[in-house]
Amino acid sequence: MLPGVMQLADLIPALRLLIGLLIASIVILALFFGRDMLIPLALAMLLGFLLDPAVSRLKRWGLPRMASAIVVVAFALAALGGLGMYLGSQVQQLSADLPTYQSTIREKLRGLRKSVNMPSAWDGVFKTYNTLEKEISSADGATARVQKVEVQSPESKPTTRMLQWLVRIVEPVTTAGIVLLFVILILLDRDDLRDRLLRLMGGNLHVATDALDEASERIGKYLRMQFIVNVSYGIPLAAGLWFIGVPGAILWGVLGAIMRFVPYVGAMMSAVFPLVLAFAVDPSWNMFLLTLGLILLLELISNNVIEPWLYGASTGLSTLSIIVAATFWTALWGPIGLILSTPLTVCLLVLGRYIPSLKFMEVLLGSEPVLGPQQRLYQRLLADDADDAISMAVESVEERMPSKPTSEDRANAISGFYDEVAIPALRIATQQHLESATAEHRLRLSNGMGALLEELRDHYAPHVGGKRRGAPLPESNQRRRLRIHCAGARWEVDALGAAMVAHTESLHGHEVSCSEWALTTDSLALLPDANGQLGDGEWAKAMQISDLLVLSIFNNQPQSVARRMVRRIRRHWPRARVVLCLWNAPTVAADPNFAAQCGAQACVTSLHELHLWVEAMQVDDSGESVIAAPIPEGDALRVKALHASGVLSPSLTLLYHETAKQAINAFNVKWAQVSWVDADRVYTPGSLLPSPEEGVALHSLPRESTVSSYVVYEEEAIVVGDLARDPRFAADPTVQSLKLRFYAGVPLTDKKGHVLGCFAILDDEPRNLSDDELAVLSSMAQQLMEQVREVLKQGPAAEA
Repeated sequence: MLPGVMQLADLIPALRLLIGLLIASIVILALFFGRDMLIPLALAMLLGFLLDPAVSRLKRWGLPRMASAIVVVAFALAALGGLGMYLGSQVQQLSADLPTYQSTIREKLRGLRKSVNMPSAWDGVFKTYNTLEKEISSADGATARVQKVEVQSPESKPTTRMLQWLVRIVEPVTTAGIVLLFVILILLDRDDLRDRLLRLMGGNLHVATDALDEASERIGKYLRMQFIVNVSYGIPLAAGLWFIGVPGAILWGVLGAIMRFVPYVGAMMSAVFPLVLAFAVDPSWNMFLLTLGLILLLELISNNVIEPWLYGASTGLSTLSIIVAATFWTALWGPIGLILSTPLTVCLLVLGRYIPSLKFMEVLLGSEPVLGPQQRLYQRLLADDADDAISMAVESVEERMPSKPTSEDRANAISGFYDEVAIPALRIATQQHLESATAEHRLRLSNGMGALLEELRDHYAPHVGGKRRGAPLPESNQRRRLRIHCAGARWEVDALGAAMVAHTESLHGHEVSCSEWALTTDSLALLPDANGQLGDGEWAKAMQISDLLVLSIFNNQPQSVARRMVRRIRRHWPRARVVLCLWNAPTVAADPNFAAQCGAQACVTSLHELHLWVEAMQVDDSGESVIAAPIPEGDALRVKALHASGVLSPSLTLLYHETAKQAINAFNVKWAQVSWVDADRVYTPGSLLPSPEEGVALHSLPRESTVSSYVVYEEEAIVVGDLARDPRFAADPTVQSLKLRFYAGVPLTDKKGHVLGCFAILDDEPRNLSDDELAVLSSMAQQLMEQVREVLKQGPAAEA
């Protein structure tokens, strides 16, 4: 019985695929056979996206929603009716003038006919082909010719013709009426319709709300950008045709703007009419060629400049998916499907993003890369494409550097690439080392990553003379150059990680050496000889002169390996300082006691964390003091702006307190505070963070012992996932007494760009902050500064 169950289990993926294909076929058939009802509904929803902002604006001005909807629909119908009447008059005028162009058309056609009938290089080919065709036809002369019979239908009566005409016109009029009715209902009951859609999408209101908001935002932005692009095409087209002298220039400009709502074919169809008219009006070819040149120029500018600039990633669809979607919806719904293809495909993309079972739609339709940079780098190395991997690496590093990089910028860019791309790629390699990787794959990875690191070391070699940002450090805190030795613990990937550490720290100006192989291959150098003396290996010599040993470990369970290696190292070098890089064990590294248990100085999981510890050792060997942020250049001017801004007014304390409580609720943290950084102190009015000595709210702190000073120095957001593991703040009394573990702060700036302080959230548990959450925190900081300026503008009466 067990083998039968195993066979059924093997068939489950195939059954899922078949069920999915069956459901997709049913949906496509329903879309095709139900198009008479679905097309008006889709058009109405599209028009609802266009008109709803105007209805909402009138409602905010105090007009009831029903009245707002009626006014907007009436205005839209009046605008369309007026435009239709104007275009109709233009068409009537052109039709009246067309007979006057008959002679010009006749002469040009005669000239074209003469040009076509002139001798050409292909005449001999055509004559040979005609001769062969005649010979073949004469050989088949025995075949009897069949007399052609033509059946003529009787002439239809006027009543019949009128009924046929009514049948043709009733269908579009009926469709337009249904669309108008749906539009009015959508505008009137928008909130109720949204609630019903939320209920249909499931019980998770957070996900459903985000999906609807994203869909409406993407479609609305696409329609607005499409309107702007079409207008930017139609107005120059009308002006250019008027200047050239083509009759009905405004008509063709409006037609060109309207027809561009039809993807791909709309622009070509609108270009036919002015070209034909230019051909008919001017006896020469000048007007036709000028019109053609104008249309081509506008198409080039619109397609290559205006559309990429305005559209950007407004839809989130890839170019290929847009073309395939246009073909698919046109096959289902005809020309209307072509117009609706992009908005409908955006809805499918959003559904794929928020519904797990439809995730494949986001992969197929989206413009975002489906593989992260670390996965793409790993794949290039597996494919033995080291050149492409090197190109990706150099491009990634260059993107992280400013236009005029300093030596510090170069080091930070290399460190960022290693942290975000190269080390995660090695992390993937360790996970798949025994699962699916073959010997050839492992060899390709080793050779490719070695070539990549060698190329980066040559391309971004350390050099002397780079400048550091900010004012010089005080004499007591001058950073000294360290001698650092890097080594891998066991595997070759550990040695590759050590090479990345060595490259990064050499760019920071340290004297760095690195073991070429992991320590297991050089382990004899760690053991004493028969006389109890250490060997003369490279490892032993490096340890005798190094200030710091950095051990690179990719094992996801590094506890035993780390303890054993550090113990053996300290047996021979009791004063050695060791930092463990636990690349693949963040949970182990997060334990603040693990480093002490191993006898190491610290445990880190990234090159950024490692460099913080290296800087701490440069300033203070004991690591028992807080490392203050450097004083930025022009800080006196910033302090002067702080006192002149009025933000330290006691009347604003309540506002700061309320803002801090809002941040606590929004981010689900324990504390939040507003900090103003003075020359020597940091003031925290309205802070919810208690003082460790008195148990009351903090009011001020020394500037050198706060994270806020780093926000002012960096002039950007600072996020510290674990304060206890950050050497800059781990020894701070406030951090230790309150057991603070998490900090995220964003700058508070005035209108001139001076960073006066920061708005921060804090917690007693380590955590991460996503980019979206950081954007929300920055938005709250901007709103706070706007409220402060508004209160100060109103004067003492408002403050009281």
